[in-house]
Amino acid sequence: MEWTEFAVRLTVAFLLGSALGLERQWRQRMAGLRTNTLVATGAALFVLLSVLTPDEASPTRIAAQVVSGIGFLAGGVILREGLSVRGLNTAATIWCAAAVGSLAGAGFFAPAVMGAIAVLISNTVLRPLSYRINQEPLQGTELELCYLCALTCRSDDEAHVRAALLQSLSKIQMRLRSLTSEDIEDAKDRVEVEAELVTQTRNDQALEDIISRLSLEPGVTAASWRIIEQEFG
Repeated sequence: MEWTEFAVRLTVAFLLGSALGLERQWRQRMAGLRTNTLVATGAALFVLLSVLTPDEASPTRIAAQVVSGIGFLAGGVILREGLSVRGLNTAATIWCAAAVGSLAGAGFFAPAVMGAIAVLISNTVLRPLSYRINQEPLQGTELELCYLCALTCRSDDEAHVRAALLQSLSKIQMRLRSLTSEDIEDAKDRVEVEAELVTQTRNDQALEDIISRLSLEPGVTAASWRIIEQEFG
């Protein structure tokens, strides 16, 4: 292989990886411009290594190792928060960047460009569609939303706050999954009461009304709610 051809392949991988990384960087993701560029460039270098060794019995063996090895890097950007998982899309983008780089390193420029365009379309054009689908009611699906209601109160008011929380929650159509109370270590004479609710009908306003009302109860010093997971029922 001529050095000019080597440089062209490496440059194409670099540019396409940068295009994928630019979109991730624009959205403030952990693996952004430099990460995706390095992944695509590194994959191209590995594939170019196999091209530079024509006596290799299986020239695609190194590319196959890139496919499996990139999974360790992609796994590093996946975060688990409670029972929810973040970073799957960014990890998939890194994996695709390696594929684009491998194609460019092998000299398949047109497939590499088409692959990069497909990834960009997935991360941009399909994003509004996925948001629209997520706003649809969950009835008839296997998905459930889990809400977490948290109240901080004085220890002496724990029983009253638990009863008030249960009474308020009984008025909405959500299934109570758990109700716990735990002393706060850094705050003397303070208890945190938490309730987890499961539903297929999203109703943020109902939770906001309940928490706002309970925050006025005597002894309650903090009150909040949030969605902690979306799971299969």
